Formats: sequence, structure tokens, C-alpha cells
Amino acid sequence: MEADPRDNVCTGGEALVRALAAHDVTQAFGIPGTHNLEIYRHLAAYGVRHTTPRHEQGAGYAADGYARLTGRPGVVITTTGPALLNVTAAVGQAYSDSVPLLVVSPGMPLRHPRLATGLLHEMRSQTEALRGVAAFSHRVSSVAEIGAAVARAFTLFRTRRPRPVHLEVPLDLLTAAETAGPVRLAPAATAGPVPDAEAVRRAARTLGEARRPALVLGGGARGAAASCLALAEACGAPVVTTANGKGIVPERHPLSLGVSLHTEAVQKWLAGRDVVLAVGTELAESDFWSPPTALGGTLVRADLDPDQMHSGLPTDIALVGDARASLEGLLSEMGLHARVRHDIPDPRGGVDEVAAVRDERYAGSAARDARWIPYLRAIRGVLAEDAVLTSDSAQCCYYGALPHLPLGPAGRYLHPTGFGTLGYALPAAIGAKVACPERQVVALSGDGGLQFTVQELATAAQLRLPLPVVVFDNGGYGEIRDEMAARGDRPTAVDLAPVDLPALARAYGGQGTRVCHPDELALALTEALRTPGPTLIAVPEES
Repeated sequence: MEADPRDNVCTGGEALVRALAAHDVTQAFGIPGTHNLEIYRHLAAYGVRHTTPRHEQGAGYAADGYARLTGRPGVVITTTGPALLNVTAAVGQAYSDSVPLLVVSPGMPLRHPRLATGLLHEMRSQTEALRGVAAFSHRVSSVAEIGAAVARAFTLFRTRRPRPVHLEVPLDLLTAAETAGPVRLAPAATAGPVPDAEAVRRAARTLGEARRPALVLGGGARGAAASCLALAEACGAPVVTTANGKGIVPERHPLSLGVSLHTEAVQKWLAGRDVVLAVGTELAESDFWSPPTALGGTLVRADLDPDQMHSGLPTDIALVGDARASLEGLLSEMGLHARVRHDIPDPRGGVDEVAAVRDERYAGSAARDARWIPYLRAIRGVLAEDAVLTSDSAQCCYYGALPHLPLGPAGRYLHPTGFGTLGYALPAAIGAKVACPERQVVALSGDGGLQFTVQELATAAQLRLPLPVVVFDNGGYGEIRDEMAARGDRPTAVDLAPVDLPALARAYGGQGTRVCHPDELALALTEALRTPGPTLIAVPEES
């Protein structure tokens, strides 16, 4: 018996939520507004929970943190105009860091005239604005198209390099009752494309013959952590990671150089390798903190994105495909070579080399980084192995925690690299805690970056989830202050008036304290991890 087509009639708002639920979306972040109420009407009926940050930028960062931790797309619901523009910084960050983010918003009506009419939140083109920062922006033209548009977004998330997408539903379609058509589903996630077999054989042969190999791991290698470690140990290859690759290989492992591509010692060492295998990384200026260092040997790149083979440093052997498939292929091939040659490289040489480079690296940065290291050791001593840390574009994070707070594969460190936005840490921590309430989550920030999204303390207080927020307070924008001084300029517009941040946290409904010694930080952090809501722990840098 055929289904009555009238049974499939619904509003555009319901069609949107139904399509999201069909793709297993159970959590969204956003703020209700006059134009998106038809979307909110249907969330509960389709099992979609909702968290309301205090600003759309915070919603974007929270959804980003949720996505990075779960591997599932983070969903943001905004209203039109200024609300959508508020989230664009988060969309740009998600694009830079390959994070699956879906932003859904209303748009001007289908037949809205091209000339301005003064309609609420009117702007010339939301889709054009979002196309500049997202993988694509899709404006639907019928209720029936909504399901296909959602499926298109999830197809990108599941089959290609994940990046943010914007979906716009015109105002009149949100409330129009039309035939929605069958639910469209994106293809199920698979193991990912397999690299060319001959390229794998060539890469395996090159690595097998290498005397000074190295592995560089980016965020795209995270799904292949076990294979990365196995290959490093089989080759005796030291491992260095980008910010997004932090912890893929245990940072206490004797072959690990951690997050240190930005240091002169590691750049000099990397330039002397005869073979470098780079997995899931752009090898870009944002990874080196300077123009990429030229390599003297063979560069083998394994990446899902074929465009990466033609950007930045020239690729000698390209493995285009899923990182795990590439690494497992290399391990299989090198196992065959090892049985023939009987001379698997001795990993002890790599261990000794790592120790020497570490010493040189620390000597080169000790004067700058020493202020944070005792506090970071205190944090590490309190946290579980699977703890999640979120960070900001702050000196205490990129000079401090990235290189000096060791993590392993069980933990995660979420950092806004590339695009380098400020204000990421607190809302991203909220998204991570919503995703995994059973795991310890700690936000690390500076006082300048925190104040971009400090209002999200109210969101964390309302959720009542334990969330320590450790803030290293240097009285303003410390990095820019230092850059001005290095140029011989008089520091201008970088010193901020003092703010009683612990009192501000208490005003938002959380807890707040100030510590001046690593032992005090350890005690405060221990207490904060069992206290419902946010606890802001301020560390004055002069201490």
C-alpha cells in the first residue's frame, strides 16, 4: 500500500530537524531568535538536546570543541544577520583546523527583493558572507530540498577532509507546510580511501632504507595513533607533532619530541633528515611559526586531501588516502622488506638523538618558558590520563602547555591553530564537557583572550558541570606587547586595566580564586574538578 503523500507534509523547520536527527545529531548549540523559532519548536520531539551560550561566537567554539572530542559534527543554530555573522570567526577556525561544523540559519524569504526593504536582520547575502570562511554555503529553495542539503553536508563530513558548512533556509520556507520528500541520508562513514599501492611500496622502500628518518604528525593522523607509534618504533624514527597532533604518540615516549616544530633546534634537526614522513599535516607557517623549513631529504606525505600534495613544501612521494590505511600499508610493506633484509633499524639511535635535540630545544627556550613550567607540572600531576584541555591563542598555551604539558593518546588538547582566534578556550571546554561529562575538562587561557568570551562563564554555571578555567594574567596582550618591544616600538594599546577575574566568575554564578604558587594551583584545581560549575583560577604572571 502506498504511503499517503500528505503524511510527509511538514514545515521547513521540522524537515530540517528531522534531517539532522536522521544523521544522528543529538546535540546543538545556539541562541533562539525571532526568525529561527520554527527550528526550536521541533528539537525536543526529535531528541536533539540544546545548549544556549551567551553569544553566537561562543556557540561556534562550543560546537567545535564538541566535534573535536566526539568526531561527530558540531551543530550551531543561529538566527539571521548579526547572529550569523557573530559565528563566522568560529567557522573560520573550524575551516583552518579541519573540524566538521554545521551552521544552520534562516535567510531572507525566497522572493525577497534585491533592493533593501528594511526587513529585520536584512543583509545583502548571508551565503556570500559564509562562503568566504566555510567549505560551502547552501541556500535551499524548497522544503523538499532541505533533506538533500543536510545529506550533502554530512557526505562531506564523512568522505572528505571535514570542514564547516553553512545551510540557509529562507524564512518563508521555515514555516511553509510542504511535502518534504523521503529522508535523505549521507553514505555511512567508511574506512576511507586507500592510497595507491605502488606509492605505498615506494614509500615503504624509501623508509626502509632511511638512516635518519623522522615522522611529523598532524591532526589528520589522530585516527591512526597506534600505527604511527608502531611505525616510529619499527624505524627508530623520532616523532614531532603539530599543535593538532599533540598526544597522538605519547609525549613521554623516548622517541617523542612533542609539539616543537616551532623551535630552532627541531627545525635544524628536521632539515637534516634523509626521509620525513608527514601524516595529516599541512606543514604550513602556522605549524612552524615561520616560513616552512626546507628539507634536505625525501618528503613522503600521507593525507586525505589531495590538494595538500601541491601546497607548501614539495612532496616527493604522495600517499593520498586515509591515514590509517596509509600507515597500515606501510607497516605491511616494511614487514616484507624487513624479513628480506634482516636489518630493522635499531630504535636506540633515535632515542639518543631525541634526548640530544630535547636538551638543545629546552636550552633555547628555557628563559622564556620557565615561568609556566612549574604550574604546568602541577596541572599534569592532578589530571587523569584521559583529561581534555582546551587552550587559547595565549603565551601560556603556545609557549607553555603545547610543548611542556605532556599528553598521551587517551587525552586531548584542543587548540585554535592556523586561524588563531582568541576566546576559544572557555566555550570549547563547555562543548567538550557537554560531549563527555564524565571526563575531566580544563580550560587554559590568558586574561586578554578570556575576555573575548568571558560571558560563557554564565553558560558553564547554568550547566553545573565541573569546569576549571586556569587563567595566566599578564595584564593584557602579552605576545603583542613583546612583539612591539622587539621592534623597538613603545608598547601601545596592549595593557589592559586590571579585572578581578575570580570575582567576575563568582558574579556569573561560579567560583573564583587566585593562586601564586604551583602547590596552590594543584590544590585549587583538585577542588575545582569536584565543584559543580566553573571555577576560575587566576595565576598572576608576576608570581
